[in-house]
Amino acid sequence: MAAAQRRWPGARVQPGSWRSRKQHAGPWRSWLPLRKRMVNDAGEPMKTGLDESREAFGEGSGLTAGANGLAQATLPPPPDGAEVRRGPSAHPHSHFHIYPGPLDTTQSLLSILVIAIFVLTFIVQPFRIPSESMERTLLVGDFLLVNKTIFGPPGHWKWLLPYRPEERGDVVVFYFPVNPAEHVVKRVIGVPGDRIHLRGGVVYRNGQPLNEPYVVFEPAYPDNFRDNFPIRIYTDPGVDMHWWQQLRRTEQQGDVVVPAGQYFVMGDNRNHSRDSRYWGFVPEREVVGRPFVIYFSLRRPSTTDVQLPPDDKLGHNKDLLTRVLNFARWGRFLRIIR
Repeated sequence: MAAAQRRWPGARVQPGSWRSRKQHAGPWRSWLPLRKRMVNDAGEPMKTGLDESREAFGEGSGLTAGANGLAQATLPPPPDGAEVRRGPSAHPHSHFHIYPGPLDTTQSLLSILVIAIFVLTFIVQPFRIPSESMERTLLVGDFLLVNKTIFGPPGHWKWLLPYRPEERGDVVVFYFPVNPAEHVVKRVIGVPGDRIHLRGGVVYRNGQPLNEPYVVFEPAYPDNFRDNFPIRIYTDPGVDMHWWQQLRRTEQQGDVVVPAGQYFVMGDNRNHSRDSRYWGFVPEREVVGRPFVIYFSLRRPSTTDVQLPPDDKLGHNKDLLTRVLNFARWGRFLRIIR
């Protein structure tokens, strides 16, 4: 049986008393029960709520007048072919707008400021690369975002805070042991218990040479302490005296043994990096976090990269248009740090 002729319990809708939904998509008020003309199985008209109101309270009572007004509010269906509008487009000339006041604007700005301070304090922090010690993984002028929540001791909250300890090969940002007011970025080479030494510039960890595809060796003056670490005699003025004294205590059979709670770090630009070879281990508590993305990169000259043309290295581009277009390294935007 068709949906329009479907029987109701004890009553049915008189055919032709309203248009079907497919024929008429008028206002929702036209579908109120007051518009329905009901008949019972005997074909006799059934009383509606409006009829009962008239009988109970009289034709001129207030309740009857309200019912009449409600009945009149159910607009008749629009004529065939008429345009029917709904929603905001039904009133295209409405100019009623609500503008936030100064108090609402101030509250919104304060909320944004509080969220930004929380994020920068506990979650991520931006840094800029000022030196060439991590070329070509990180270049001078790179702007990094550092994840400050990744490192930490595992515990019962690991499902919520997925901490993990620093691992070999991680690029980390930490407070400079010689000057804690500065931040330094290097790569972790040795974790607690590892035995480290260098021979001819090659890093050996636990007796095995490391495969380091990220390392570059730019031309530099010979440095026996840098390339054959550790050694008993040194002449480099860049070696920290306190580290030299500690180095003698941690050396075992030609290897430096990384103590508990400390890390041995080095730069990827091995010949131009002041790292754990010169000032010692990095305490675990001094590690800030792990950089994970380069979000911007300004083109800055490098004094060590021999693959750059001389003009780029010294920053003497004479073509003004070229300098304007090349002020940033566009290919390094949003690059993941590995």
